[in-house]
Amino acid sequence: MKFTQITSLLLCCISIQAVMGQEKNATNYSQVWVADNGDGTYKNPIINADYSDPDAIRVGDDYYMTSSSFNCIPGLPILHSKDMVNWELVNYALKKQPPFDVYDKPGHGNGVWAPSIRFHNEEFYIYYPDPDYGIYMIKTKDPKGTWSEPVMVKEGKGLIDPCPLWDEDGKVYLAYAYAGSRAGFKSILAICSLNSEGTLANNNDDVIIIDGHDGEATIEGPKLYKRNGYYYVFAPAGGVPTGWQTVLRSKNIWGPYEKRKVLDQGKSKVNGPHQGAWVQTQTGEDWFFHFQDKGAYGRVVHLQPMKWIKDWPVIGTDKDGDGTGEPVATYKKPNVGKTYPIATPPDSDEFNTSKLGLQWQWHANQQVYWGFPSTMGYYTMYCRPIVKDAVNLFDTGNLLLQKFPADEFTATTKMTFNARFDDEQTGLMIMGLDYSYLKVKQTAGQLSISQVICKNADKKGKETESDSFKLKSSTFYLQVKIKAGGICSFFYSEDGKKFTAIGTDFTAREGKWIGAKLGFLALRNGNINDAGSVRIDWFRITK
Repeated sequence: MKFTQITSLLLCCISIQAVMGQEKNATNYSQVWVADNGDGTYKNPIINADYSDPDAIRVGDDYYMTSSSFNCIPGLPILHSKDMVNWELVNYALKKQPPFDVYDKPGHGNGVWAPSIRFHNEEFYIYYPDPDYGIYMIKTKDPKGTWSEPVMVKEGKGLIDPCPLWDEDGKVYLAYAYAGSRAGFKSILAICSLNSEGTLANNNDDVIIIDGHDGEATIEGPKLYKRNGYYYVFAPAGGVPTGWQTVLRSKNIWGPYEKRKVLDQGKSKVNGPHQGAWVQTQTGEDWFFHFQDKGAYGRVVHLQPMKWIKDWPVIGTDKDGDGTGEPVATYKKPNVGKTYPIATPPDSDEFNTSKLGLQWQWHANQQVYWGFPSTMGYYTMYCRPIVKDAVNLFDTGNLLLQKFPADEFTATTKMTFNARFDDEQTGLMIMGLDYSYLKVKQTAGQLSISQVICKNADKKGKETESDSFKLKSSTFYLQVKIKAGGICSFFYSEDGKKFTAIGTDFTAREGKWIGAKLGFLALRNGNINDAGSVRIDWFRITK
């Protein structure tokens, strides 16, 4: 009898653990955006977050994607998928951005512009541009591991959007574009050769392959491919929010090139569909990744079916048969031979591990004293001095932020503020060219909360602050609800159950070439031999 009772108890415990495990797995992806419809179809965007200028490749049964990261560090995110619809964020290729003395401070709109990722000789390569310095290359044998230090491949102010091609005869080429803000002209695509290792450009054979002023408005972001004896250059044209996808082709790498518009908005709701990557599945299907500029939400990632007709790609659905497709809203998932579980980039974080979650980035190269993870169930940020003579927080580097994960969501966090001195502050922030945050500050030994709003922060706009309310405890809950259009409403609670509205609604605004972001700050006036800190217990994204 006792044996039966013990066995029943053990079976009960195992059953409870199994259920708990299922619940954990069932919610181990975003609660606010999943592209996989669960019925063999998907919806766009496949990643409803700011992964700008996406480029992707297939290696065996695995798909990898990277994107621009600008001043957000770590940079060059590495995403992984098995089916091109369900994506996980697995790494960053660029842990710290050179030149270090430059990017130890925020460089809004600078840094990593449109990269390309390729696989050659059992190694993964990323070529990325810094518009103020030139074109870099990094590589690795394991995209989820450590990447090499950046090597300058082609030096030059205004050189952007590089993409290499290893030809069958062993020659190596590099397509790239020009940033008008640095080079003094734009809408030009060029090709040069590289050494066999792909580490150094030959600076005496550059050839212009198209001047986009004739019919393309602005053309940039070239991706270089070869198929059926043709060299192809996939290039976005017409401007970021309103443009289209152009494709060039030639039998000779140096040209001359024919051109064709292969994707535009058409009658769809997707503005400016362009700039991305052609990828072929292991079953022979062709697909195209591109972004859509959604203002404060950033540049989100779409996936389009693609087919070849008379050696020209047609992307999306071509209802009138003119060779120019338009984006799909939903579609049958790519045939990759198997079915894989739902996956999304991370958003919520319990801060229970010894490493900071990959969803978090800083606005400059991280300094070791900005914050520390722990295995004690929280992340600690230390109050750092506000930038000297700053009128707002636009040039603050120690902002711990992540991308908006959907059009509508609620972000709630539990925090404990261990202020040591007056005028130290922490809070929950929506950051962009305009920003707003819940400010928890110590004054005369007492914590109080208010809402801060700053318009035109990039143009030295000044902050305004709401009435403040005293907090009874150093532990509190902060919350922001984001509605369609980026409308943000702020709330706070002292028990995690009853939330009180504070301040006024704030409309999120994009940053410099990036979407609005949300997260944390910890600041103080001046620098002495000690500082207060905030323990972030958890951060949860819900509907």
